[in-house]
Amino acid sequence: MRSDAKKNYDHILTVARDLLTGGGADASLRDIARKAGVGDGTLHRHFPTREALLEALLRTNFEGLAERASILEKEEDAGRALVLWLKEAVAMTHSYSGVIAPMVAAIADEDSALHGSCVSLRSAGTRLLTRAQAEGAARRDMDGNDLFALISALAWLAEQPPLVPRADHLFDIIVSAILTDSQGGGVARG
Repeated sequence: MRSDAKKNYDHILTVARDLLTGGGADASLRDIARKAGVGDGTLHRHFPTREALLEALLRTNFEGLAERASILEKEEDAGRALVLWLKEAVAMTHSYSGVIAPMVAAIADEDSALHGSCVSLRSAGTRLLTRAQAEGAARRDMDGNDLFALISALAWLAEQPPLVPRADHLFDIIVSAILTDSQGGGVARG
């Protein structure tokens, strides 16, 4: 990539990240191009769809969460490792306004630009869940799809102004439903 093209690419990502982490979930590609000071054609050359832009924004975070899962797999307490990762995954997902619906849709859509990143995130969580299940720390009647859905649901709940004060409490309720050790939930473990 030419240096000017790379500069535009990076600048567009920075502007998009600022908009999407600052509550601009409804920002269109055109809005992002204007804010970045580039033409629509320049933006579309780098990111032909909104999903392609979201994938570029989320890829680094998803890769970081996958690496974090690998580190947490070495944690002695498998239930605690799962809860720590779940809390981080929810926080990351919540930090980007408007990504929950595209993420959920991308899991089933192999043609989606977000599909690979979302599948990678789900796989990372599944490894931690499977380990916790094998050690008897997590219920056995759920899978990685359920965990991914819970991440999405918890991140969505944290976007709802009336529920923000209850977000930690709701997280603890979900954790206590996942873990077989009903004591403490996310408070004692996270």
